[in-house]
Amino acid sequence: MRKFLATAAMAAASAIPALAQAQTATTLDSADSGDTAWLLAASALVLMMAAPGLTLFYGGLVRAKGFLAVMVQTGAIIAVASLLWIAAGYTLAFGEVTNGWIGAGNAWMLLNLGNVRGSYGVPESAFALFQMCFALITPALMVGAWVDRARFGWVVAFSALWSLIVYAPVAHWIWGGGWLATKLGTLDFAGGIVVHTTAGVSALVVAMLLGKRNGFPKSLMLPHSPALTLAGAALLWVGWFGFNGGSALAANDDAASAIINTHAAASAAALAWLLIEKLTVGKPTSVGFATGAIAGLATVTPAAGFIAPGAAMLLGVAAAAVCYPMILLVKHKLHIDDSLDVFAVHGVGGMLGSILLAVFVSPSLGGTGYADGMGMARQIVGQVGGVGIVAIWSAFATTIAALMVSMVIPMRVTEDEERDGLDLTSHGERAWEMD
Repeated sequence: MRKFLATAAMAAASAIPALAQAQTATTLDSADSGDTAWLLAASALVLMMAAPGLTLFYGGLVRAKGFLAVMVQTGAIIAVASLLWIAAGYTLAFGEVTNGWIGAGNAWMLLNLGNVRGSYGVPESAFALFQMCFALITPALMVGAWVDRARFGWVVAFSALWSLIVYAPVAHWIWGGGWLATKLGTLDFAGGIVVHTTAGVSALVVAMLLGKRNGFPKSLMLPHSPALTLAGAALLWVGWFGFNGGSALAANDDAASAIINTHAAASAAALAWLLIEKLTVGKPTSVGFATGAIAGLATVTPAAGFIAPGAAMLLGVAAAAVCYPMILLVKHKLHIDDSLDVFAVHGVGGMLGSILLAVFVSPSLGGTGYADGMGMARQIVGQVGGVGIVAIWSAFATTIAALMVSMVIPMRVTEDEERDGLDLTSHGERAWEMD
């Protein structure tokens, strides 16, 4: 009997810590496997947008002798932005909130990540991965502004610095609990301000600092492969489902609504662009269809999860109606060589959608409604203020970063290098033999 009681006591004692561990485990937030799986898939879709989507879209629009240079620049930016995001970008954008301007340094090198991210049902590691894909595609968007003339070393160094002093702070201001979201009430569902406004405005600034390509605007610099551009646009279109749908951070109705709105806006914008081309130049073009779709995608991005499908269609039409003449204004009136229309399409589209969001989020128009204490007028102030502040910061910080890097690495290649093409002069190879 004594032996039995002693054994029973030991068993009971050994069960106490096991019970305590079980209770501790149940108190931890656990990730939802469905939401996590969707976010991982969405991350892959966003990476597909950058490579191969963006590389083919831009590569087809340039002359044949600059095709590989565009692809190498985009790939190098993707790589350096990813490493910087792991090392410092994530904690600057999404670290613990302090003064609302920049995140605390609690997650350098992605250390000390939480079991889940905030109130969401996804691991913080999955959240960091998804946001990394946003951080790598944003500077890559700017490649279209400096094709045929920017020096490769300068491109990589500038993009690295830009991702830390422009992208990361703006992401914190709006998505990381920073001051634009908390003080002004600025909304941005998937990047109309954080991605497209920053990249578009910065691209315009760099285009002005670099100067025009030799022969611009008199010489015809026609796309060497519209087919590649269409293929790239198709990949971007599909990948944008992950870009906007993944921004719901859950596999739910918000994600489905964002994807429906994304597709509706792109479809409406592409068709409206073709109609405008038919009325103005006599023929709808393949490049016009691709450009219109991208304009619609950029315009709906900030509003995708907040509006009704009918509003998304209107945003698509508005994208074509505004971005098309903006291309003519920038290139033909102002003679700014934003080579592949990064500002006119991505920048203006993102800003347009960010401002119109304040109207279409209204419940009377099928939107999800305003936050407590906000109405249409206050939301318009929040959106216009957010767009304006981010645009000014992007222009200022880009100028400083571009000139700082140029003190070490010249911004522009020589006239002979530009004439021979960057494929050969910068990388020693060509995609195919020139005629």
